[in-house]
Amino acid sequence: MTTAHQFQEQARTLIDDLKAVCARFGLGNDAAEFKIITQVFLYKFLNDKFAYKAKQIEPALAQADSWEDAITELSDNDFEMLTMQLGAGTAKLQPQHFLATLFASQDKKDFHKTFDATLIGIAALNSEVFSVRTAGGSRIQLFDRVTEFISDPSQRDPFAKALINKLITFSFEHIFAEGFDFYSTLFEYLIKDYNSDAGGKYAEYYTPHAVAKIMAAILVPSTGKKLSSVSCYDPAAGSGTLLMNLAHAIGEDRCAIYTQDISQKSSGLLRLNLILNNLVHSIPNVIQGNTISEPYPFHLKTDGAPEKFDFIVSNPPFKLDFSDYRDDLDTKANKERFFAGLPNVPKKAKDKMAIYQLFLQHIVTSLAKGGRAAVVVPTGFLTAQSGIDKKIRQHLVENKMLAGVVSMPSNIFATTGTNVSILFIDDNNDGDVVLLDASKLGKKVKEGKNEKTLLSAAEEEQIIGTFNEKRAVEDLSVVVSYEQIAEKNYSLSAGQHFEVKINFLDISATEFQNQVKASRARLSESFLAAHRLEKLIEKQLNSLNFE
Repeated sequence: MTTAHQFQEQARTLIDDLKAVCARFGLGNDAAEFKIITQVFLYKFLNDKFAYKAKQIEPALAQADSWEDAITELSDNDFEMLTMQLGAGTAKLQPQHFLATLFASQDKKDFHKTFDATLIGIAALNSEVFSVRTAGGSRIQLFDRVTEFISDPSQRDPFAKALINKLITFSFEHIFAEGFDFYSTLFEYLIKDYNSDAGGKYAEYYTPHAVAKIMAAILVPSTGKKLSSVSCYDPAAGSGTLLMNLAHAIGEDRCAIYTQDISQKSSGLLRLNLILNNLVHSIPNVIQGNTISEPYPFHLKTDGAPEKFDFIVSNPPFKLDFSDYRDDLDTKANKERFFAGLPNVPKKAKDKMAIYQLFLQHIVTSLAKGGRAAVVVPTGFLTAQSGIDKKIRQHLVENKMLAGVVSMPSNIFATTGTNVSILFIDDNNDGDVVLLDASKLGKKVKEGKNEKTLLSAAEEEQIIGTFNEKRAVEDLSVVVSYEQIAEKNYSLSAGQHFEVKINFLDISATEFQNQVKASRARLSESFLAAHRLEKLIEKQLNSLNFE
């Protein structure tokens, strides 16, 4: 086992231990559990990162028996100089915020108040950089008073002590040199029990790694030129899986991330994801709010025009009841944004309103000149013969801004049975379009009560390579022109564009007649069997007494 794997196992053990503490104090599976776990974990991470960076800046701290004691001996000016050199990605802490300080004071009266005050103090000190904003301009700070989730005041001190004693046994200092693969796996483990549909308006599905990897690798091919100072956007960001993969493909220091999501829980998880992946500079661009009814005006351009983004990735909700504000969207100002129209409100099954159509139109109109996007859509979108779906496809074709489609295997998401495809948009594609059907790839596995399809690494690379190289592969992919798509009623289904093959057999007339005769005999026998079965059923029904 490698060192990285050892530390990953230790980090997972810490997460499990924190969950065990919550369960012991009656918060297992409680709505507050995810806040406690993620925030306490984050406090530990920020404390250790402060130590890691401080020791790099001032090597004498690394030689001291206790770096915490050594740092408190610095003059106020020296301490201030030290914190100024930490960089924007590291939270600023005061000595009273250190984990060692908390650990040493756990036997004092009302320790839970000291614990909460530490978290709130760190949040206030770092509010400018680490706060998520709402669409209305309010700030959602980094931490809550976590011990107040314990309803019995007499149990708050023991709860805080139990948490602190779990944190002191492990250090992140040895793994800050690890990269995206390490932290993406750790983040997935951390949130695996908290990133599912809990009955809210937006289902916060964790996008599978294979989907995220394929989207990023096609949007940003490894053979392409290095990018710099590009903007990346997700209007339904969830916990940020797609954006993390995209940022890693571009380079975390070469892009800025912009997001909006209606879920406060998702926005908090996204912030944690950004911190783990060295994207702290993008936290001020995380907006919690309704993208469809109140798209956040980032106003990044000097003329005040709505921002257009270089890259967009999204796995938006497919079906959702938005009937309560549907009519509010039907305005002159929204005509360009929703160019293909607004779904009507059905008399029944309002929860099945196709909100993905609105997200998709919003994405198309938010794309910068020459920009690229990848969006998860229900596979039915590819072939709808009329309505908004067809109008969107027609718009993409007629404006020559379509790169292609990858239709994924069924159950690629364990949490939904809907077949999904990835729509790739390229504002700069004047050439051919790739339609790829990967529905037959993958291996079925059980995940809890659900069945899930997993793609192998070789299959992922096959999809990425075939798409990026624009290769036609029998029964997998086809390369077509915009004109050919228009001739097929703008269908983006690979199957409808595959060449129909007819196999001819070289047989004699006699052999052909014998095969026809045999087929007729089998057909006659089938008809006779059906007739006998019908008589038997009729006889049994007549023998029954229905009175």
